[in-house]
Amino acid sequence: MSALPKRLAAEFIGTALLLATVVGSGIMGEKLAAGNAAIALLANAIATGAVLYALIAALGPVSGAHFNPLVTLFEVMLGRLKSKPAIAYIVIQLIAALVGVLIAHWMFELPAFFPSHHVRSGSAQLFSEVVATFGLLLVIFQCARHKPESIPAAVGLYITAAYWFTASTSFANPAVTIARSMTDTFAGIRPLDAPGFIVAQFIGAILAALVCRWLARD
Repeated sequence: MSALPKRLAAEFIGTALLLATVVGSGIMGEKLAAGNAAIALLANAIATGAVLYALIAALGPVSGAHFNPLVTLFEVMLGRLKSKPAIAYIVIQLIAALVGVLIAHWMFELPAFFPSHHVRSGSAQLFSEVVATFGLLLVIFQCARHKPESIPAAVGLYITAAYWFTASTSFANPAVTIARSMTDTFAGIRPLDAPGFIVAQFIGAILAALVCRWLARD
């Protein structure tokens, strides 16, 4: 694996471009959908899944293409990553996610940051984040164990599907959740609702870790 500065640069670029895509495609989709939320969500989902495939394929060989603090913590739990580089990964992911929102806003001539008013609350939304996160991490680490070359496609396809089969539209990422609370656009989430999403994501990650460890036993 590359030296740590290169790995952190890859995590920064990938996470920033991921958020720029999530937020930017939401803005574009809403603009062009003429009030049809289904079309806007479809555009958002396809763009996100496509960019995940591209970014993981391009940057995975450099940093592992985590782009998600939970993926990084999962690597630590499985003994694949030391704690010090993991902390650096997470800090970079959080900063890059906000930069990605900033990029999207500037591309569409919007203010740098403005908190979302998009309500995403309730038990169904929180349960959806548990399910979305559990599934994402299960896909990543089972593919990594059995068919690593399939990870870019598997992650991109899973997230595209999860935009539609979960009530929350599948955030499944604390850095993404925090960053999306700073955009009052299609992809946003109220800052008030973000902590609940993050707690649910950690629950999903813990369940995935337990299941993956059990599946890995002989």
